[in-house]
Amino acid sequence: MLQPDQLLAHFDGIARGTQLQTFGCTRTQLADAARTQSICRIRTGVYALPGLDSAITTAAAHGGALTCARALERYGVWLLIPADQQIHVWMGTAGRRHHGKCECVPHYTPGTAGLGIAPVAAALVHLYRCADHETFFAAYESAWNLRLIGASDRDRIRRELPVTARWLLDLARPDAQSGLESLLRLRLHLLGLSLECQVQIDGVGRVDFVIGGRVILEADGKLNHTGEWRHKDLVRDAEASALGYESLRFDYALIIHDWDRVLAAILAALERARD
Repeated sequence: MLQPDQLLAHFDGIARGTQLQTFGCTRTQLADAARTQSICRIRTGVYALPGLDSAITTAAAHGGALTCARALERYGVWLLIPADQQIHVWMGTAGRRHHGKCECVPHYTPGTAGLGIAPVAAALVHLYRCADHETFFAAYESAWNLRLIGASDRDRIRRELPVTARWLLDLARPDAQSGLESLLRLRLHLLGLSLECQVQIDGVGRVDFVIGGRVILEADGKLNHTGEWRHKDLVRDAEASALGYESLRFDYALIIHDWDRVLAAILAALERARD
């Protein structure tokens, strides 16, 4: 028979005692394992493996599952801003708080919250409540691109978000290769500028965006390309120029911290393309 710590490993490191008991683990075994510290008692009836992510155990101690930005971070979803230090907890429809005085942020939304990390769809709904539109939109497209949300998840998100948020879902695409691409498209959409996304150009390859028919926009990511990658970028830009395109290449720092400069460059390039 599996020991409590072995069983917990099958539940991603955290579970209710009642779940463990269905596999033959007795209350005495749980108490003994907690006493010898092979498992940890988080609160009455909830156990975890030692060393489990403290954010997850804190959420469980509060009464639910870790959610919002810190949950999405653990799924590998792209976030515009680092997750704050507060613990956001999905409580389901009517979960019960177990913490005394704490700074946890509870989220009561449809469903029954388990333990561990909330499903991606639920975490995205909660992120919409806590962050701005840009942060949510980039995370939503990232989760879709990573295939972390399917059609039923997207339907759930649409149902649970306010009607005023549906334009963001309608604008979203599954092929955004980075959060920077998502931000560029959202910001330019709000300015009335439409982009062709992930465009294949003969002799150049696939580019992030084409705007105005002749201006290529590329988002290079958080770190500048160097060495071989930088050379390939320059070759692509040269080939594009020979075909009559102007290439604009922006990195993470420019898009996030110097947007006015980026926008001025785009508008000037569009003006030149019209001449």
